[in-house]
Amino acid sequence: MAKQIIYQGKIVPNEWIYISQLEGSDIPEGKIVLSLNLWNQHAARLASRRPTPGLFLASHESPADFVGDIKALPLILVSFPAFTDGRGFSIGNLLRERYAFGGELRAHGNFIRDQLFYLKRCGFDAFEFETAQSLEATLPSLKDFTESYQAASDQPIPLFRRR
Repeated sequence: MAKQIIYQGKIVPNEWIYISQLEGSDIPEGKIVLSLNLWNQHAARLASRRPTPGLFLASHESPADFVGDIKALPLILVSFPAFTDGRGFSIGNLLRERYAFGGELRAHGNFIRDQLFYLKRCGFDAFEFETAQSLEATLPSLKDFTESYQAASDQPIPLFRRR
């Protein structure tokens, strides 16, 4: 995982560690992110744990498959295996609109700078690039446009209603 991420328009250290496999039945302490499969396998033990672990959703997985209260999660990482794979945009929008997820929603993987503005519109507030990027050079792309016509997670009122 990246050492630094963009979170709410600022470059900050990444405090979360992604765990893809467990050695035995021990779940590490601290700020960890678990795959959907691991979360569902250990849901009973994880529900009362503090800090609550985050959830990693692959682009082919659905939030509907999560066992537990998705609103109680502090972080959900959504995978973008390639910048041409748009499923993560839909997952982000579903999490914010249908599931009312209010925690950190992080795009993780191989999206590109030009997609940050649109990811933000879908509800993402954190961005973790898999490839090396100048985060300072990427930040301005969050404000590529000053207005949007459509309603979205970041602006629920369409432009014609804001006049």
